[in-house]
Amino acid sequence: MTGAQYPTPDGPTLDSSAELRALMTALTARFGDGLQAVILYGSCLRSANLLDGLVDFYVLVESTPKAEPRLWLRLGGRLLPPNVYYLEAPLGSDTVRCKYAVLSLRQFERGTGPGWFQSYLWGRFAQPVKPIWCQSQDVETRLHAAFLRAGETLLRRALPALPNEGSVEALWQGALALSYATELRAEKQGRAAELAGHGRSFFTAMTQALLPRMADVLQLERGAEGALRYRSAASPRARRLAPILWALRRVQGKALSVARLIKGLFTFEGGLDYLAWKLSRHSGQVVEIPDKVRRRPLIHIWGFMRQLYRRGVFR
Repeated sequence: MTGAQYPTPDGPTLDSSAELRALMTALTARFGDGLQAVILYGSCLRSANLLDGLVDFYVLVESTPKAEPRLWLRLGGRLLPPNVYYLEAPLGSDTVRCKYAVLSLRQFERGTGPGWFQSYLWGRFAQPVKPIWCQSQDVETRLHAAFLRAGETLLRRALPALPNEGSVEALWQGALALSYATELRAEKQGRAAELAGHGRSFFTAMTQALLPRMADVLQLERGAEGALRYRSAASPRARRLAPILWALRRVQGKALSVARLIKGLFTFEGGLDYLAWKLSRHSGQVVEIPDKVRRRPLIHIWGFMRQLYRRGVFR
């Protein structure tokens, strides 16, 4: 797809945001020359107040040893990326906070392409994200290529499981819903529709950018009212396999979500309290961490998570 450009979404920048500059200073102090890129994603892209809640980053580094001096967590980052950490930085009389997931640039590029069966990375980075800092122009170019590759991977794997035709918004809503279903999610149903609606202009631009490389399976046309519509050319064989493959991703993805939550207990300071806050915020239910879970998380977290699942806190 020569010449295609990633449609970088609007959002805060280092020049416009003192909060991002404070966090960037703290990240630079930790990683030094090993820092290659910082990517902003999630609801903070649309937020006018980054002091409210946590800023979400993906931090790309030259190698995981530079990111994590503890050997067993370094191995965990290689076997089950990413490792997730907590960081806060002073900003005048306030404090700005973030959680950041650490990957090597090589892991990131591999995980946003078709070589990964699970949608954890290519499902995320097909959505609006914004690099706020890159070590070089070459790194920025590689990131934009990875974002486009993530979008292509998601659509190619989602198209056989979706209706043959419809609006571009419905295409992305369906694709995101398939990806969301592979993880333990605290959001209420309809999150994919909400995201597709908020990012309508981004997803339209993304689809148009991807069209030249996806012409074998995807066609675009203007509807009677001028709205952009898609038509799928997925093969009958792909349509037969799609339900099986997505069912396998759901089983695998939910198991890996639990494993990442457990690993996060050791990398994320205040991880249990953050978990309770996030689940409460997204589910609308009050979630409190029992004392026994705080004392022995590896033993009791399993039963606690099962109880939350039965309550419908996440699916």
